[in-house]
Amino acid sequence: MQKPYYKKPRFELYQADSLEFLESIPENSVDMIFADPPYFLSSGTFTCQNGKMVSVKKGDWDLSNGLKKNFDFYAKWIKACRRILKSNGTIWISGTYHSIYQCGFILQNTGFHILNDIAWFKPNASPNLSCRFFTASHETLIWAKKEKKAKHSFNYQLMKDNDWPEDQLKKKKLQMRSVWSINTPKAVEKKFGKHPTQKPFDLLKRIVLASTNKNDLVLDPFAGSSTTGLAAYLYGRKFIGIDNEKKYLDLSIKRFEELGKNIRSKLSK
Repeated sequence: MQKPYYKKPRFELYQADSLEFLESIPENSVDMIFADPPYFLSSGTFTCQNGKMVSVKKGDWDLSNGLKKNFDFYAKWIKACRRILKSNGTIWISGTYHSIYQCGFILQNTGFHILNDIAWFKPNASPNLSCRFFTASHETLIWAKKEKKAKHSFNYQLMKDNDWPEDQLKKKKLQMRSVWSINTPKAVEKKFGKHPTQKPFDLLKRIVLASTNKNDLVLDPFAGSSTTGLAAYLYGRKFIGIDNEKKYLDLSIKRFEELGKNIRSKLSK
């Protein structure tokens, strides 16, 4: 395995091509993977941001190479993820209709067993500028386990009984359902800058707490600004994050070090 870009106890970042790096990770060594892969939407179209029309180009990494090559890319990294997961390990994949159906097919075709599809409803989603179709206000997350007969981690009681004030749909003391109402990232989460597909901390907090236990190893092959890593670290898990772009790894480090300062400050009181 290559030298880390940044390493602290229970938190490691690597600047690397995800596919190449995944090949260096030992087989059956990871407890949970969260993946937010490129959706390949940077094609010259526009969206609404702060009331203005802006290009949706997120970076060269999000440029489409055509349906077949995009599919092959998804298939390669999903297969690589299955190799490194423990037999009872699980994977979460986030996406929109541009990518999630391909990923779902590949998961099943690769031998994964799908546990749930989660609709992440965004109450504060951006409006649809074209007015030619329904406003996109959710993303889909697929949760799947490596082996159908293996007993995966699911902290049912915590999901049912814990207080989840960020989610208007969650009823106290009732089972958590598969539609989650969680706002997009708060301003404070973008204090040091933002990743164009940044996920809210509240979303990753729930995923980490639902499907892992303390000291489990969580891996994110498309780490971005490392929201997955912050949630994993805060709740006592270990984290490996991989990203190609130095600027997002540097952003991850700033966010992680601020989290560490906040933890130390609370402990000193």
